[in-house]
Amino acid sequence: MTKKKIAILGTGMAGFGASRRLREEQVEVVLYEKNSYYGGHTASHRVDPGFIFDEGPHVSFTKDERIQNILDENVGGKFETVKYNLNNYWRGHWVTHPVQNFLHGLPDDLVVSIIKEFAALQATPPAEAHNYEDWLLGSYGETFSRTFPMAYTEKYHTTSAANMTTEWIGPRMHRPSLEEVIRGALSRSVPNPHYISEFRYPTAGGFMAYIKAFADQSKIIFDRKMVGLNPVRRELRFANGETALYDGVVSSIPLPDLIPLIDGVPGDVLRAAQRLACSTCLVVNIGVNRPDVTDMHISYFYDHDIVFPRLSFPHNMSPNNGPRGTSSIQAEVYFSNKYRPLQGSPSDYIEPVLRDLRRCGLLRDDDDLLCKTVQLCRYANVIFDHDRSPSLKVVHGFLDEIGVGYCGRYGDWGYMWTDESFKSGERAAETTLSRL
Repeated sequence: MTKKKIAILGTGMAGFGASRRLREEQVEVVLYEKNSYYGGHTASHRVDPGFIFDEGPHVSFTKDERIQNILDENVGGKFETVKYNLNNYWRGHWVTHPVQNFLHGLPDDLVVSIIKEFAALQATPPAEAHNYEDWLLGSYGETFSRTFPMAYTEKYHTTSAANMTTEWIGPRMHRPSLEEVIRGALSRSVPNPHYISEFRYPTAGGFMAYIKAFADQSKIIFDRKMVGLNPVRRELRFANGETALYDGVVSSIPLPDLIPLIDGVPGDVLRAAQRLACSTCLVVNIGVNRPDVTDMHISYFYDHDIVFPRLSFPHNMSPNNGPRGTSSIQAEVYFSNKYRPLQGSPSDYIEPVLRDLRRCGLLRDDDDLLCKTVQLCRYANVIFDHDRSPSLKVVHGFLDEIGVGYCGRYGDWGYMWTDESFKSGERAAETTLSRL
């Protein structure tokens, strides 16, 4: 008997999660990738003279031992275990992350106002939060919320906190006790409650090294951009004119791109997909000819007149992410078609990023820059605005009806870390098997 054929669209962490699960079954699995390389958003890129930059900061901090073991095995146990160092920048002040626990060193009037408002909140029951702004104000008070997380939200998510729901928060926003806030205002030497204390990262090859073994074990057809999907004939159409039949299909293609490609899609489903919002990330990668730019891994920036909300430093993830004696900086600048369209070309943002790196003191005027490149990642972070939940219900309902599986950050349309994306692919594989 001919094996059932399952097509997987995309070769990121979710696509490989689905592929690995399906290899345990008596089915034929083929992955289709629009690029000439695998990895999707998990890809790592080499930049002369010897730097490696991931597509945004990627590290593994999963506490799931099964996923830990899979990733460790993929790199032959060759990974770095690193204590996570994160800090924040606001108006010339460098503050340990999370800010709410480390107010020490900020202006006295600001700290007093934050503590007074936070203390007042402890005496009243929290009001119902209808949006993220309500949640912030009820958790931290107005001064802290507007100075830090609400300012960051505008830069990172490209919309206001009032326009966002609270579904995505999870452990990302620590709500300290009053004692924690006061102790952190009096001294820098207080325990750090951040949900990540350490992470793992491949010793060589960038974060992408974690998925190389998946790629080596898989049948991947590259340069296959899908331009059509017929759910009745169970047929995929590609830009080069080729077609492929399937018995089951799992897609990690972003939903706003996938839905218009499906034959016979109803108008209400198409409109729902168009309402789904996601940010676009413009990534500026800088190589510096000195090793001491910073010992941080990630820094957050709240000032509206600083172009980037977040920096990461790949040379501190692994010493093999750049030539010996150098540092590397990755700046993220965010846009979105729905809320903040990109103005100009990506290269226009290199000089503003360099200017603000010098303003913050991370770059010196006389630094020798060994590389400065820019990359536009069309899909970055799912925006949890008020359109997301009802629109997603319509889109996922349609895909379930026609038997098209979906997975990953842009298939599930969620705020997923890499291990969650991998498990999302496994779940999509299970669903697809149950339909055969």
